[in-house]
Amino acid sequence: MGSTSSRTDRTALQPQRAVGRQRVEDLLAAASDLIAERGYQATTMAAIAERADARIGSLYRFFPNKEAIADTLLRRHLDILREAYDALGQRAAGTTPEELADILIDLLATLYPRVKSLPALMDVHTDRTELSRQSRATALGGISAALIACAPKLDRQEADDIAALVLNNMKTMLGMALKTAPTSPGAPDELRLMNRLYLATRLMPAQEPAGYGPPRRRR
Repeated sequence: MGSTSSRTDRTALQPQRAVGRQRVEDLLAAASDLIAERGYQATTMAAIAERADARIGSLYRFFPNKEAIADTLLRRHLDILREAYDALGQRAAGTTPEELADILIDLLATLYPRVKSLPALMDVHTDRTELSRQSRATALGGISAALIACAPKLDRQEADDIAALVLNNMKTMLGMALKTAPTSPGAPDELRLMNRLYLATRLMPAQEPAGYGPPRRRR
């Protein structure tokens, strides 16, 4: 798949009616599932239409080719991740380090159903390296901001260093959930506990003293 372009033969139709918008959502969901299961190259327009229980003509009406579907999915997936990471700071304000640890460790696993075809799409994108760099920078920036929101006295460089480790833990948790990383029945809980203890140790000294800042949430 080439990089996103403005060529008219790759421009997806934007339906105005609700029924058309729902049909597009169904088609994109089917495409995302198939690309995640089979890979981009092995996914065909006919298979997408069949999975969505749609006529092939309906698919081509909204998407002139598979590249248009891939471009649309890629943009959507990246937007979902950016919005999630941008919102972390607000979610982290007033939480305990342990609560923030749980929010972070579960984030990728929670988002995965909405962005499941992203790895396959990035693998075949001509700008894969740049997209990976941007995605990682977005993730690290969002996590770092959340850490500082939770512990305002935390040094920015320390926050960036902690964010890098936490992001790796998040990826490991996702890998365990997908059975793509070594795991065992109790391993996810152990990783969750490790993440809680680590963030409590690193963030508690950098939190505001009692009586300052937003109130803590109770469990």
